[in-house]
Amino acid sequence: MSVKNHYMSLPKGTYCQVTYVWISEDKESLRSKTKTLCKEPAGIKDIPEWFAVSTNITELTLVPVKMFRDPFSLDPNKLVLCEVLDYKQVPAETTLRSKCVEVMEKVEKFEPWFGMEQEYFLLDLDRKPYDWPPGCRFYTGSCCVGSEIIHGRDVATCHNLACLYAGIKICGYNPEAITSQWEFQIGPCLGIEMGDHLWMARYILHRVCEEFKVIATLDVQPVSGHLCPSGGHVNFSTKEMRSEGGLQYIEEAIKKLSRRHSHHLSVYDPHGGADNIRRLNSQTITSSFKEFSSAVAARDVSVRIPGQVFRSGHGYFEDRRPAANCDPYSVMIAMIETCLLGAADDDMEKNTNES
Repeated sequence: MSVKNHYMSLPKGTYCQVTYVWISEDKESLRSKTKTLCKEPAGIKDIPEWFAVSTNITELTLVPVKMFRDPFSLDPNKLVLCEVLDYKQVPAETTLRSKCVEVMEKVEKFEPWFGMEQEYFLLDLDRKPYDWPPGCRFYTGSCCVGSEIIHGRDVATCHNLACLYAGIKICGYNPEAITSQWEFQIGPCLGIEMGDHLWMARYILHRVCEEFKVIATLDVQPVSGHLCPSGGHVNFSTKEMRSEGGLQYIEEAIKKLSRRHSHHLSVYDPHGGADNIRRLNSQTITSSFKEFSSAVAARDVSVRIPGQVFRSGHGYFEDRRPAANCDPYSVMIAMIETCLLGAADDDMEKNTNES
């Protein structure tokens, strides 16, 4: 570390390093490259477009859309989330941010707020559970303390501090139900903001893990056995839901969600629902993949109304179906289309296709 600190402390005049971050074609992993600018950018418009190459050697254009402070090389350096355009200068097929922006513009009057609870699992470099000693108590229950059951706290703490420095809306973190499983929370965020902040928080997590020589995986169940899988629970509300009497709007939205259960599961993980088939088995504090369910203050349902929300009569609801490796833009689009834009339910879609 002392060698690295020497180089990090070298003066570099007015130059600024900008790290371009973008979502890979698999809709799960992230890529990055760093460009040197002559001076610190005042805003996103001061960061030029750049180029990259896809896995099939096709040229891509990186369009900066959201700027953050860089917690690794520090001020004045930046991290910038990028939209990806193909060689025809249209959004790449695997990139849903542009579509998500369009959807959010349609429902601007509803002031949609999102938050996400991102669960992840730490692995050693040999992809075995991080720091699991012989006789380790695998199932611990959430938010426990003690060196015999909690591993990776330094990783989670450093990630939280790095996100705060970057300007990401990270509102908390905690150990999860399995040793070496953790969670951080993003939000509340207005509209597209949640997707932008979550993707950059994921990038920062992977970079922090590089420093600790560990792996953060968003695989829904990286360890075999009936252990608690990793999810990406999404909290959602509108202005009406947050106002007095908002519970009725929450219940109406949940009814709409119940009629499009199969569609949501098809977009709540990057593999068309295959990951959630492994995860949502009704055996590990999860709901059933096959059937929609909802309740107040319950954890084994598709959609939960928090007890506090039920008692106050307004607030938000939690969709517990998104997988840990979900694309937040895809989840947000589906929730808006179903809850606010009147998308047809699954039965209507099926009948239309058959006719």
